[in-house]
Amino acid sequence: MAKAEARKKGFFDLTKGFGDFRLPGLDIETLVTTQRKNLEAMTQASQLALEGAQAVAQRHVEIVRQVIEEVPAVLRDWTEPCAAEHRLAKNVDVTKQALEACVANARELAEITAKAGNDVVSVLTRRMSESFDDLRLYTKKQFAMQ
Repeated sequence: MAKAEARKKGFFDLTKGFGDFRLPGLDIETLVTTQRKNLEAMTQASQLALEGAQAVAQRHVEIVRQVIEEVPAVLRDWTEPCAAEHRLAKNVDVTKQALEACVANARELAEITAKAGNDVVSVLTRRMSESFDDLRLYTKKQFAMQ
């Protein structure tokens, strides 16, 4: 029972335990703010990556659905009686269309993936740049106080 009461009173709460702890030259508030901003940037980057993965998965499903819808017509064409040279020409056309669709779909999926990756890198790069700017300002402030 004593342990439960101690937890309720904040015995294990590190912010309470170290809230008044000070190191010379270290601004805890700035450190906490910086880490909060870093965490927010990582959260945003993770969200963008998830959205990109969902967009790719959704497009995959659309592509598969489209292919499944087209299969009966292709099979029907293949089973219709016709001359050998006509059948060969049809097969070449169907194969060419399928290859072109495959390349276009692969290109589209690559573009979706690249955009998501660029968005993630942009968020992280911006935060890194801000972190260096914050560090530069913090350093100037520390030297000015001395």
